[in-house]
Amino acid sequence: MNVFRDSRPAAAGRPPRQPPPLPQPTTGLRQRLGELRGPGVRPRPLDARALAALAANPGCRRRSLLDGAGVDKAALAAALGSPAPFGQSQFALARGNSFEARVKADDGADLMRLLHERMDAAAAAPEPGGVAVPDLSAAGPEGRAARTALALREATTAGGWTLLDHPMLTLEVAGSPAYLEPDAVVVHPDGGWTVVEIKSFPMIDGAADPAKVGAAARQAAVYVLALERVAAQVAAATGRTVPVRDRVLLVCPKDFANLPTAEAVDIRKQLATTRRQLRRLTTVEEIAAQLPPGTTFDLRLADDGRTVTRSADELAEAVDAVDAAYAPECLAACELAFHCRGRARAAGAVESLGRGVRGELGGLRTVAEVLTAAGTGADSRTGSQARAGSQACTDGEARTDAAAGADGFPGTASPDAPATEALRRAAALRAEALAAARRTRAEEAPCR
Repeated sequence: MNVFRDSRPAAAGRPPRQPPPLPQPTTGLRQRLGELRGPGVRPRPLDARALAALAANPGCRRRSLLDGAGVDKAALAAALGSPAPFGQSQFALARGNSFEARVKADDGADLMRLLHERMDAAAAAPEPGGVAVPDLSAAGPEGRAARTALALREATTAGGWTLLDHPMLTLEVAGSPAYLEPDAVVVHPDGGWTVVEIKSFPMIDGAADPAKVGAAARQAAVYVLALERVAAQVAAATGRTVPVRDRVLLVCPKDFANLPTAEAVDIRKQLATTRRQLRRLTTVEEIAAQLPPGTTFDLRLADDGRTVTRSADELAEAVDAVDAAYAPECLAACELAFHCRGRARAAGAVESLGRGVRGELGGLRTVAEVLTAAGTGADSRTGSQARAGSQACTDGEARTDAAAGADGFPGTASPDAPATEALRRAAALRAEALAAARRTRAEEAPCR
């Protein structure tokens, strides 16, 4: 039996703690974010996939601001001349919607059967017609979120099986609320809540693509974090602790058919990582306050609603006013990644080579600095010295020297820093290998 983090009974005599209200943007901040989007431009809502990508790179202030302001990054990237050539095809979306409709048919009979088999076999099996499916329709995302919270509270108090189809949840992200819509949430007879993720990629012989499962787990972790807030509100109102399960049900097509199968996925690692990374995000208000006056990402669309009238240079200046933290992983998760990659390459930033390389190079920030450090003193070292020190090239992460800026290395690691020493040894080994290759070709030339 699984023991969940929130499954312990509340202490007797202790009043339930009322959770803090979800922060709302102030009037001044809402006005500033509206100016960043442009007059009359509706904010683009955040989904769990975008939040998971944002949590994976919390140091990127550019994405934090653009997502917090609701800017359409795909349209912005296209206007900058660096569109992102990725995203789901219409065929994949149609197939996914068709499969989800089949899984939820007959009040989710197949879904509830799979959940009972995989996650709660000890409970009474859900009977046909015995699963409550409350109506969650309401006006606007705020109304739907309030209706979802009420439905979860009523289902937890009543007991029995309850299926919430596309509930609306809220989560604080960088100081502003985000509205999220999971595929489904199930309330168990014991009052526990489980997130259900329905995906169209197949499970072949009981196993799915690990990369796709990992992405689904990170996305589900965002939903669980949002559910934990609702659980705290229900506990404060009823005095009953609500366990939000840290295992989610992943439903996929079985083999190459359209029949559903499912597996329980443990997301404790993804949950802890996402929670920690979201806390590290700088608030949108703080980032917006540091922008130059008049900064806006407005595309100034023409009357047809599609033609961009603002120049790419103006947009690039506005985008570059916010610091980015580019990494190659961004190419699969952010619409502006190709623009940021181009800027990183133009500046010769080592970040374009990956986070691992960036960490190993310590205080060396550009490719030019790396080449300079590798060439300094490399010719004076003998091959035996290089071989003797080659093992040190693999030692741990390089550390930035506290005296950076001395001895002709302004703003970089010092000549005695581990990264610089490793680069010198690598340059010496490369020079030695090239010299040996030239000698071998010269010796073989007369024989041809």
